[in-house]
Amino acid sequence: MLRPVQLALWQYPVLFGAALVAGCVDAVAGGGGLIALPALLSVGMPVPLALGTNKFQSTFGSVTASWHFARRGLVDLRTCRTGIALTLAGALAGAFTVQQIDSHFLGHLVPWLLAAILVYTLLRPAIGLEDHPPRMRESTFYVVFGLGLGFYDGFFGPGTGSFWAIGFVLLLGHNFTKATGLTKVMNATSNLAALALFALGGLVEPRAGLVMAAGQFLGARLGAGLVVTRGAKFIRPVFLTMVTLTLARLLWVNYRP
Repeated sequence: MLRPVQLALWQYPVLFGAALVAGCVDAVAGGGGLIALPALLSVGMPVPLALGTNKFQSTFGSVTASWHFARRGLVDLRTCRTGIALTLAGALAGAFTVQQIDSHFLGHLVPWLLAAILVYTLLRPAIGLEDHPPRMRESTFYVVFGLGLGFYDGFFGPGTGSFWAIGFVLLLGHNFTKATGLTKVMNATSNLAALALFALGGLVEPRAGLVMAAGQFLGARLGAGLVVTRGAKFIRPVFLTMVTLTLARLLWVNYRP
């Protein structure tokens, strides 16, 4: 267990602001970790503690957004129980496995998968704006994506929301608005699983985590409200932006000299 980090008082408002923006962005299109995690690292937090604290605060955002989407009728939690259960199982398996082996291979593979999503979405300007007939049975989709992306999120993580969203759009035929709501439910599930393991390892800084959780709560409510009121045409450019930024970060981390 790492010793608690002593932060200066002025750093807490900075973390709150970063979490507020991250929660809003994450609720709309994912990728909030690109804002929150660097903020935690910038105040001098060790990487393992920053990862656990980031998972703690992001869980508040994903759960808040999921609840908001469910209350507004964008997501029916009863119909995605299978996906929730399989995602939970996959995330626990991934979080356990990453402690046994190196995630170096995924670090090099995932940027190219995200690049494929980016190019495909740019070349299909109408994708995700309206519903279309599904290309896969929902039960099969959740077996493949629930176990697969749940495992990936527990094992590695970056870009999980993008993979979920494009899967819901391409294979189940949902528009970006509904896909975003379902994505947050699945993100919340895998976040809770990973958080449990981080917490057991003592890798959560409670004061910074609670301050950022408050920012995530407010930001997620704001972002979820924008999704409901502005719809798929608003989500698409934000989605493309966050995929691009995630891709750029992963390329820099894994391929810089």
